Amino acid sequence: MSELEFRHTQPGTVIVASMLAAFAFAVWYGLAANWDLAARVEIWGVAAVGLLFHSLTIEIDHERFRCFFGFGLIRRTFPLSEVAAVRRVRNRWFYGWGIRLIRSGWMFNVSGFDAVELELRSGRRFRVGTDRPDDVIEAFERLHGRAA
Repeated sequence: MSELEFRHTQPGTVIVASMLAAFAFAVWYGLAANWDLAARVEIWGVAAVGLLFHSLTIEIDHERFRCFFGFGLIRRTFPLSEVAAVRRVRNRWFYGWGIRLIRSGWMFNVSGFDAVELELRSGRRFRVGTDRPDDVIEAFERLHGRAA
């Protein structure tokens, strides 16, 4: 594996806040329902979503562009040789957060509306939300010398 040239982790502010509120509701429901099965399933489900989606990390090295949620169970990796261009984009409010299929392709996002869009040589596109899109593009250009 190549030496890492760029790494940035964006906290999922909206997702974390939502999961904390949902967790508080689940605990309240658990107390009211005497910790029945539904309450326990809800608490574990909210905790799992919070752990899986609490942040989004982007890593770029000389060989690949990688992004992953939380501790890395959900991830996408693209060899840099397959990436034709990277451009700064702004997500629409209704695209939401998490993993989404949008008009231009798939999107990973945890917070905010700024993103970078990878245009692959196959013509497919993949969006990654980030609060530092210019730094991502600069790292990509430094390694491959091309951006849109």
